[in-house]
Amino acid sequence: MGHVDKFVTITPNSVTFRGVPGAPLQKTVRIIPEKKYPFKITGHNLSQGNNVHYELEQVEGSMGIEYVLTVENLKKETGNYSDIISLKTDNNLQPSINIHVRGYIMDDQPQKTK
Repeated sequence: MGHVDKFVTITPNSVTFRGVPGAPLQKTVRIIPEKKYPFKITGHNLSQGNNVHYELEQVEGSMGIEYVLTVENLKKETGNYSDIISLKTDNNLQPSINIHVRGYIMDDQPQKTK
């Protein structure tokens, strides 16, 4: 047992898309470094890359530098997917931060049971 210091505040800490094919699905994630452990994001990548588009923007927040990650679903057909956006930092205590992205794209027609 022991005390664990928080390195970063991520709101929300993951992204989940639920919708129908063709519907615009977009979410925003705020990444706020804790004052005790400042860091800058020095790079980023997407593990799969074919169902998600994202943009990362550095902004000045009330506590200093913050990051806004805008994530958009690209999947146009029904199905599920999972991906990870990996953010590289310049802090050796936590050199990367992972944001999990899940998509559940379903047909809007109810399933008929026999």
